[in-house]
Amino acid sequence: MDYSLELTAALGAAERAGENLAERYERFAAIPDAPIDISTEADHAAQEIILQNLRECFPQDALCAEETTPTLARAEHTGSRLWIIDPIDGTRGFARKNGEFSVMVAFVYEGRIGVGVVLEPALRRMTYAVRGQGCWCKDGDGEARRCQVTDTASLAEATLIQSHSKDPAKPSAQLRALKPGRVIESYSAGVKLARVARGEADLYLNTYGAFHDWDIAAGHILVTEAGGTVTGLHGEELVYGQPGAWQRHGLLASNGAIHEEALKALANL
Repeated sequence: MDYSLELTAALGAAERAGENLAERYERFAAIPDAPIDISTEADHAAQEIILQNLRECFPQDALCAEETTPTLARAEHTGSRLWIIDPIDGTRGFARKNGEFSVMVAFVYEGRIGVGVVLEPALRRMTYAVRGQGCWCKDGDGEARRCQVTDTASLAEATLIQSHSKDPAKPSAQLRALKPGRVIESYSAGVKLARVARGEADLYLNTYGAFHDWDIAAGHILVTEAGGTVTGLHGEELVYGQPGAWQRHGLLASNGAIHEEALKALANL
């Protein structure tokens, strides 16, 4: 399938939302103790911008998104042509003004991700992928460059990226099992998946028991099109567009070379 129209729409919608978010971010008063479930006016505004732009291009497509907004309420939420959107992935990063947030837009056709866009507005960095056409990154007005995962061959040498931990001195059971060489942290799953795709980390681990399609869909295809592998924590295939948009298998995204080693380490838990 040719996804050129969908890619153009996704990039345009993300860019418009990013411009709005950048303006809000500049004048936003930081909330140092922002809670994990914080939602801001900026989330809702960005989502409406994205959905309205997509609706203009594809009025019959289904929409799946995080926030309750008017355009989402009027649309079907499942279908053979489905857009999955997180207007601000990593809202705590936005609220705390540390730059760790992203706009995520994905297009799914008959259950398979065809297009994924992750925009980091604070950095003006766009990472995007199309099924069968690779993963690309563009900084500001610069030229797009192709992304490739690392060739790190062992967990002992790997850099793992994960969500911010409450106490870094007390690693999770999964982290203790994997024993990576280095650990870095970020609030946004979109940022984390993009960093694996760009070769800035080797492994991303998400141990949440339940989350939603919009948390990972756009970033998922970045990793696979950059040469990596994405599964559940025990090797499960991740399926999108199910009722409720739930994901219940966790997430393991890697450069592919260390994926089996990581799955074996996690299986021992």
